[in-house]
Amino acid sequence: MARRDWDDADDEAPASGTRALERALQETRTVYRQADAAYAPYSCPASGECCQLAVTKRQPWLWLPEWELLKRSKPLPPARADGACPYLDAAGLRCTVYADRPFGCRTFFCQRIQGPARQPSEEVARLLQRLERISQRVMPSLQGPRPLLEWYAGVSTAPAREER
Repeated sequence: MARRDWDDADDEAPASGTRALERALQETRTVYRQADAAYAPYSCPASGECCQLAVTKRQPWLWLPEWELLKRSKPLPPARADGACPYLDAAGLRCTVYADRPFGCRTFFCQRIQGPARQPSEEVARLLQRLERISQRVMPSLQGPRPLLEWYAGVSTAPAREER
Protein backbone atom coordinates (compact mmCIF):
# COMPACT_ATOMS: atom_id res chain seq x y z
CA MET A 1 0.00 0.00 0.00
CA ALA A 2 1.40 3.40 -0.94
CA ARG A 3 2.12 5.93 1.76
CA ARG A 4 -0.55 8.58 1.92
CA ASP A 5 -0.02 12.21 2.84
CA TRP A 6 -3.21 13.70 4.17
CA ASP A 7 -4.12 17.27 3.55
CA ASP A 8 -6.54 19.70 5.14
CA ALA A 9 -9.38 18.64 2.85
CA ASP A 10 -9.31 15.08 4.18
CA ASP A 11 -11.21 15.60 7.44
CA GLU A 12 -14.11 13.17 7.08
CA ALA A 13 -15.13 11.23 10.16
CA PRO A 14 -12.95 8.11 10.46
CA ALA A 15 -13.91 4.67 11.63
CA SER A 16 -14.00 4.30 15.38
CA GLY A 17 -11.59 2.57 17.73
CA THR A 18 -8.23 1.15 16.77
CA ARG A 19 -8.60 1.95 13.09
CA ALA A 20 -9.26 5.62 13.84
CA LEU A 21 -6.25 5.80 16.13
CA GLU A 22 -3.97 4.11 13.58
CA ARG A 23 -5.06 6.58 10.93
CA ALA A 24 -4.50 9.47 13.36
CA LEU A 25 -0.98 8.22 14.05
CA GLN A 26 -0.25 8.05 10.32
CA GLU A 27 -1.59 11.57 9.83
CA THR A 28 0.43 12.83 12.80
CA ARG A 29 3.60 11.42 11.24
CA THR A 30 2.67 13.27 8.03
CA VAL A 31 2.35 16.51 10.00
CA TYR A 32 5.77 15.78 11.53
CA ARG A 33 7.30 15.31 8.07
CA GLN A 34 5.79 18.61 6.96
CA ALA A 35 7.13 20.39 10.06
CA ASP A 36 10.57 18.89 9.43
CA ALA A 37 10.44 20.15 5.83
CA ALA A 38 9.41 23.64 6.97
CA TYR A 39 12.37 23.71 9.35
CA ALA A 40 14.89 22.15 6.95
CA PRO A 41 16.68 25.51 6.41
CA TYR A 42 17.25 25.84 10.18
CA SER A 43 19.61 24.12 12.54
CA CYS A 44 19.71 23.49 16.24
CA PRO A 45 22.86 23.51 18.37
CA ALA A 46 21.80 20.05 19.71
CA SER A 47 22.78 21.00 23.22
CA GLY A 48 19.78 19.41 24.93
CA GLU A 49 19.12 22.72 26.72
CA CYS A 50 15.50 22.84 25.59
CA CYS A 51 15.01 19.37 27.10
CA GLN A 52 15.91 20.66 30.56
CA LEU A 53 12.24 21.25 31.38
CA ALA A 54 12.73 22.16 35.04
CA VAL A 55 15.38 24.72 34.12
CA THR A 56 13.61 26.31 31.14
CA LYS A 57 10.16 26.12 32.75
CA ARG A 58 8.93 25.19 29.26
CA GLN A 59 7.75 21.92 27.82
CA PRO A 60 6.05 20.79 24.65
CA TRP A 61 2.28 20.50 24.67
CA LEU A 62 0.98 17.37 22.96
CA TRP A 63 -2.26 16.34 21.38
CA LEU A 64 -3.43 12.77 22.02
CA PRO A 65 -1.97 11.22 18.82
CA GLU A 66 1.43 12.73 19.64
CA TRP A 67 1.34 11.14 23.08
CA GLU A 68 0.27 7.82 21.60
CA LEU A 69 3.27 7.89 19.24
CA LEU A 70 5.61 8.51 22.18
CA LYS A 71 4.11 5.69 24.22
CA ARG A 72 4.55 3.31 21.32
CA SER A 73 8.14 4.34 20.56
CA LYS A 74 9.60 2.42 23.46
CA PRO A 75 8.76 1.63 27.08
CA LEU A 76 8.23 4.72 29.21
CA PRO A 77 11.51 5.65 30.87
CA PRO A 78 11.58 6.51 34.55
CA ALA A 79 11.12 10.15 35.50
CA ARG A 80 14.38 12.05 35.73
CA ALA A 81 15.46 13.43 39.10
CA ASP A 82 16.80 16.58 37.41
CA GLY A 83 13.37 17.44 35.95
CA ALA A 84 14.54 17.05 32.36
CA CYS A 85 12.45 15.42 29.68
CA PRO A 86 12.12 11.71 30.51
CA TYR A 87 13.06 10.91 26.90
CA LEU A 88 16.44 12.63 27.14
CA ASP A 89 19.41 10.27 27.23
CA ALA A 90 21.48 9.81 30.40
CA ALA A 91 24.14 12.24 29.16
CA GLY A 92 21.45 14.90 28.71
CA LEU A 93 22.30 15.55 25.06
CA ARG A 94 20.16 13.34 22.81
CA CYS A 95 16.50 12.51 22.43
CA THR A 96 15.83 8.79 22.76
CA VAL A 97 12.61 9.05 20.71
CA TYR A 98 13.89 11.47 18.08
CA ALA A 99 11.86 10.06 15.17
CA ASP A 100 8.63 10.40 17.16
CA ARG A 101 9.51 13.57 19.10
CA PRO A 102 6.53 15.91 19.52
CA PHE A 103 5.69 18.77 17.19
CA GLY A 104 6.88 21.30 19.78
CA CYS A 105 10.31 19.68 19.78
CA ARG A 106 10.51 19.95 15.99
CA THR A 107 9.71 23.66 15.81
CA PHE A 108 12.60 25.43 17.46
CA PHE A 109 11.88 27.89 20.24
CA CYS A 110 15.52 28.16 21.27
CA GLN A 111 17.18 31.55 20.95
CA ARG A 112 20.20 29.82 19.42
CA ILE A 113 18.38 28.61 16.30
CA GLN A 114 20.36 29.20 13.13
CA GLY A 115 18.83 29.84 9.72
CA PRO A 116 16.68 32.39 7.92
CA ALA A 117 15.64 35.40 9.97
CA ARG A 118 11.91 34.62 9.76
CA GLN A 119 10.63 31.28 11.00
CA PRO A 120 7.72 29.60 9.10
CA SER A 121 5.02 30.77 11.53
CA GLU A 122 2.13 30.45 9.04
CA GLU A 123 3.08 26.85 8.26
CA VAL A 124 3.46 26.07 11.97
CA ALA A 125 0.00 27.51 12.68
CA ARG A 126 -1.53 25.48 9.83
CA LEU A 127 0.12 22.27 11.06
CA LEU A 128 -0.98 22.90 14.65
CA GLN A 129 -4.56 23.28 13.46
CA ARG A 130 -4.17 20.01 11.58
CA LEU A 131 -2.94 18.26 14.74
CA GLU A 132 -5.95 19.61 16.61
CA ARG A 133 -8.37 18.25 13.98
CA ILE A 134 -6.65 14.87 13.99
CA SER A 135 -6.89 14.67 17.76
CA GLN A 136 -10.49 15.85 17.87
CA ARG A 137 -11.55 13.06 15.53
CA VAL A 138 -9.99 10.48 17.86
CA MET A 139 -11.10 12.04 21.14
CA PRO A 140 -13.64 14.86 20.71
CA SER A 141 -13.82 15.40 24.48
CA LEU A 142 -10.17 16.48 24.64
CA GLN A 143 -10.38 20.26 24.54
CA GLY A 144 -6.71 21.01 23.97
CA PRO A 145 -3.18 19.72 24.09
CA ARG A 146 -1.58 18.84 27.43
CA PRO A 147 1.96 19.39 28.65
CA LEU A 148 4.29 16.43 28.10
CA LEU A 149 4.89 15.87 31.80
CA GLU A 150 1.15 15.88 32.51
CA TRP A 151 0.62 13.08 29.98
CA TYR A 152 3.65 11.30 31.37
CA ALA A 153 2.55 11.57 35.01
CA GLY A 154 -0.87 10.18 34.14
CA VAL A 155 0.70 6.99 32.80
CA SER A 156 3.81 6.61 34.91
CA THR A 157 1.85 6.82 38.17
CA ALA A 158 -0.86 4.45 36.97
CA PRO A 159 -0.52 0.72 37.59
CA ALA A 160 1.41 -1.10 34.89
CA ARG A 161 -0.77 -2.14 32.00
CA GLU A 162 -0.32 -4.91 29.51
CA GLU A 163 1.22 -3.74 26.21
CA ARG A 164 -0.70 -4.33 22.99
